[in-house]
Order: sequence, then C-alpha cells, then structure tokens
Amino acid sequence: MGDIDDALERAGQEAFTREPPKSVRARIGFLTRRLGSTRAVAAEVGVSRRSVERYLKGERKHPPADIAARIDAAVRAHWQPRVRSRARKQAATTGGITVETRARFGYSAPAGSTDDGRLRRLTVHLPPAYAGRLFDAQRDGAGDAELRAIVAEGLQEIYFKDGGRRADHLEVELNDIDYIDVSF
Repeated sequence: MGDIDDALERAGQEAFTREPPKSVRARIGFLTRRLGSTRAVAAEVGVSRRSVERYLKGERKHPPADIAARIDAAVRAHWQPRVRSRARKQAATTGGITVETRARFGYSAPAGSTDDGRLRRLTVHLPPAYAGRLFDAQRDGAGDAELRAIVAEGLQEIYFKDGGRRADHLEVELNDIDYIDVSF
C-alpha cells in the first residue's frame, strides 16, 4: 500500500464506534467468524492453520511481535465495515476530507516549472467531489500514483489556485511525501 492508501485506511479506522477485541483469542475468534474458517485466517495472518487453532483454544496466548502485529492489522481491516462505509459515504457526499501533509510539490506554469526544493506543510479541506473520486479510485485498485494525482489536483484547485481566484494555468504535482494524514 502507498502513503495515501495507508492514510485513508487510518482515517477509516478513526470512525470505529467500539474498540476491536483485545486478547489474541478474541481476535482470532473474530477473524474466524468473519472469514469463515481457520484456513482463511491462517492465510490472512501468515501462520499455519494449527497455530490459529492453538490461539483459538487458548493454548498459545502470546504470539511473536510480528505475528501479533499482523493479527492486529487483519482485525482492524475487517472491524466494523458498515461504520467505515457510512463514514466514507458521508465524506463523499456532504463532508469532504481534510488532508494534512508535509511534501514537496512540483509546479508547471506558463512562466516555467520548478520542483520547489523545500517541504511545505499544508492542512487543506477538500470538497466531497475529491473525496468521492479518491474513494472510488481506491476501491477500483488504483495505484499510489493515481491517488497522488487526485490529491494533488484537489490541493491545486483549493489551496494553490484558491478556487480559481489566482494562478490560472498552474499545474501542481505531488513529488515527495514526508507524511500525510487524512480525516473525514
């Protein structure tokens, strides 16, 4: 996953109305119910089916750190899908998204172009149209470059062109992301 994909996933997890299960046994139980079998859980987490069965029975309570992290990521990916879906729908129709980033931007304009060697820190609220395009592209499996282009276009129109009030022919490109955070 790319930077923007990860940021969208984190933002979706902020919409949770309840915390995911805490114990390894409860997490594996949840994944087994959600995915339908211990074989599917084993494939998702990257352990053997027997290990999943041991976690379910409570015979193993403390997985290694890397396996615990994969279990946590799998649980968070499958936790409350309707809540996340509702939050995304609201952002795409009425609320929009807020993008906070520190990145390098490249510019193209009639006077020339530049890569602008410094990092800019921006916090910009993008309208629902950009949120909808971003969610649709992510759902359709778009790569990081396409997601960056959508975010760059939104920042270009809202921040750099100020909604059409300045810099008419400016084209903005998102070159290097130091960090990005999205909320909706």
